[in-house]
Amino acid sequence: MSQPRPGGRTARTRAAVLEATIDQLTEAGYAGLSVDAVARRAGVHKATLYRRWGTADGLLLDALTLFADRSVAMPDTGTLDGDLRDIARSALAVLTDRAGQALIRAVVSAGRDAQVAQVIRAFWTRHNTMVTRVVDRAADRGELPAGTEAADVARAIGAPLYMRLLVTAEPLDTAAADQSAAAVAAAARAGVFARPAPHGAEPPM
Repeated sequence: MSQPRPGGRTARTRAAVLEATIDQLTEAGYAGLSVDAVARRAGVHKATLYRRWGTADGLLLDALTLFADRSVAMPDTGTLDGDLRDIARSALAVLTDRAGQALIRAVVSAGRDAQVAQVIRAFWTRHNTMVTRVVDRAADRGELPAGTEAADVARAIGAPLYMRLLVTAEPLDTAAADQSAAAVAAAARAGVFARPAPHGAEPPM
């Protein structure tokens, strides 16, 4: 059983501080993120922020963790196409959300910071677990070959959308998400993401 989140004044303070963190990132980017700036925005004494979060990266980490908690939802439409479409549209919602865009750009700017990398890995582990369930169900229904790598499926769905946001500045819309999902579904059915059988092993009947 998970532990309940702190309530009352502590929860309100955290919510105000993390909202202020996202506001600061949106307006000033990662380079403009500081404990003092966030304290002013949140109307909270900076000593409270230094005591609880320590640094600007501590604020970023907590904002990322909170956002990740709200961004992973398990689809179960009964078909591979429907599940992958839901996953792609969920990614689209994150990438077109004000908070999501600010946090993603901050992560890119933070570069190889070890703590940020740890939070990102935790998020993708949870995301890949969700995609693994989708892939396993599709394989059980006979929609996918055995040995399909869920992590490769997850990367392939998100990559075109992140490319649009961070590199090409092309529109991010439902059509782009659905196109990505359809392309990945077709590739997965064709065995593009399936592990090769071990040398000498007989193919499944």
